[in-house]
Amino acid sequence: MKAQVLHAHGEIGDVTYHADWPDPKPQAGEVQFAVKACALNYHDLFTLRGMPGIKVPMPIIMGIDAAGIVTEVGEGVTGWQPGDRVLIDPIDREKGKLFGEMVDGGLAELAVVKAPQLIRLPDGIDFADAAALPCAYGTAYRMMMTRGQVREGESVLILGASGGVGTCCVQLAKMAGAHVIAAASSPEKMARLKELGADEVINYTERDFKDQIHEMRGKPRVWGGGGVDVVVNFTGGDTWVPALRCLSRHGRMLTCGATAGYDPKTDIRFIWTFEQTIVGSNGWDRQDVIDLLELVGDGRLTPVIGQTFPLDQAREALHALNDRQSFGKVILAP
Repeated sequence: MKAQVLHAHGEIGDVTYHADWPDPKPQAGEVQFAVKACALNYHDLFTLRGMPGIKVPMPIIMGIDAAGIVTEVGEGVTGWQPGDRVLIDPIDREKGKLFGEMVDGGLAELAVVKAPQLIRLPDGIDFADAAALPCAYGTAYRMMMTRGQVREGESVLILGASGGVGTCCVQLAKMAGAHVIAAASSPEKMARLKELGADEVINYTERDFKDQIHEMRGKPRVWGGGGVDVVVNFTGGDTWVPALRCLSRHGRMLTCGATAGYDPKTDIRFIWTFEQTIVGSNGWDRQDVIDLLELVGDGRLTPVIGQTFPLDQAREALHALNDRQSFGKVILAP
């Protein structure tokens, strides 16, 4: 089969295209499927470069999110047969292993997963739309709805709003009836976010987003008023402290990652003075993905696909993700 293989941690140029990589064979309890779409995530870049304390087996085929068609079932598998359309829940919840990190993933023509990781994909949902869901949209859904409990009438500032997680957060916040302020890095992305449903947009490259929020909503006051009710911040780094200073009294910071740095300096006086709440959210549950498929199926949620690449252009796709060139998800279609 054709596959993009990482033989050692490195940079994007170290991902190697193989035209004759061995086909994976399903063992007992496993299913082989033909990959029709694989969505990239920032986690793929972390896997590529290496993460402290996580030993990735090499060589590895990356690609966490994948959808496709069952081609072969292993011994003991029931309820699935060749031809079934499937979406993969990337987490092996028995072993705690992540598809595309600890076992070979979706940047290939064929892949193998355990049967319990399969989710049936309705005929009316496109493979690319489905592949966009688990990691980014599943994470956003859990953070916004399950953990964050964003409610009607609340004001929500979403940082990093033009990426995979961010575009889903915008749609979910609007679905909940919130007033959405989306932050992006260019006029083009700002316009797209307005089309997606954002009530207001700000360009964080032109001026400090904290200053813009204070002008728009007023500076937060200890006894109430000013600021926003919720800040969605999965970037961390230098955005962390300014984001805290955007929160109103009793405001909530929702976080599910730290793409710009995980150890920012924090002035905790803001947390106790304004009685803020920091809500962490880690990944997604299988039911979150099933709920998302239902939302997509009935038209309430539309996965945002920014760019689609053929499998042999995985390096270009990874650059598009790394350089934030794309609005929405980056997809590879083997």
